Amino acid sequence: MRPVKTLLALVLTALMAAACYYPTPPPDDGWTVGDGSLDTTAFVRHHHYGPNFNFKVTADTLSLAPCRPGTSRLDSWADTAVVRRGDKIVVADIALVPSDTTDSVWLKLARDQTTMGWTSERRLAEAAVPDDPISQFIHTFSGSRTRLALCIVGLMAAFFLVQAARRRHLHVVHFNDIDSFYPTLLCLTVSGAATLYGSLQHFVPETWVEFYYHPTLNPFGLPLVMSVFVVSVWLMGITALAVLDDVRRRLDWADIPAYVAGLAGVCMVLYLFFSLSTPYYVGYPCLVAYWAFAIRSYARRRTPRYVCGRCGAPLPRLGRCPHCGALNQ
Repeated sequence: MRPVKTLLALVLTALMAAACYYPTPPPDDGWTVGDGSLDTTAFVRHHHYGPNFNFKVTADTLSLAPCRPGTSRLDSWADTAVVRRGDKIVVADIALVPSDTTDSVWLKLARDQTTMGWTSERRLAEAAVPDDPISQFIHTFSGSRTRLALCIVGLMAAFFLVQAARRRHLHVVHFNDIDSFYPTLLCLTVSGAATLYGSLQHFVPETWVEFYYHPTLNPFGLPLVMSVFVVSVWLMGITALAVLDDVRRRLDWADIPAYVAGLAGVCMVLYLFFSLSTPYYVGYPCLVAYWAFAIRSYARRRTPRYVCGRCGAPLPRLGRCPHCGALNQ
């Protein structure tokens, strides 16, 4: 039990680090200097982007007004430009409109030299994402529809595979797993990363937004909590490759799709549960309990309950020996 206690202590330490609050600059009344012009440095610090920042349109269309609010041509939509899904746009100018009660920040966006116009920051946030593959992945994977789909698929896969494992003795992680620690490690990593993801959004949202606008897979040079999160992402990818290699060597080709699908379903459920429950502080005790359960389940499987009567090989259950073929009852 000493390794389990040590691992649980490391989990608690990581959670305490995730709960640390990184101070952010206090909100400002406006982003103007003495002459009334825009203070670009202050704006970038608060909004995480600035002039010449690139976005990619995700909505069907985004209309760009010919002029910003407060000008005489705002109501004349004859020259309105329209950008469509997949178009790349750049922030050409930023204007503050205190008289606009809906959104005081307006942006001039340009697709090319002939297609440009103004829209509010709120509309831009709803219709576009930063033009970076990591930001686009985060936007897609964090959407409510994607989460709902993952929840449904994960629950269905986990339920049917657990039922199938009981009837047909299929391999399922934690219950009738293969003789490898990598599937368990993958589940531990996914649950820990999901808890850290929820902690980031709850405790340090500004740090997460900064990472969303300027993502990187390099853990160095980031705040501690973000470095741990990026390392966990790398660990998930490396562990997934190790799982596939172990599954290929330990299972028949006919059993591999069912096992991989079941493991993916369990990982989906873990990601959704811990990322959604962490902001309500339920995820932390559940994570400790789940890690203890997963490690204990693996430790029990490492101790063989039976040995073959012919060759003496360890057997996880009675039946035909996979080494010599003898039937043990």
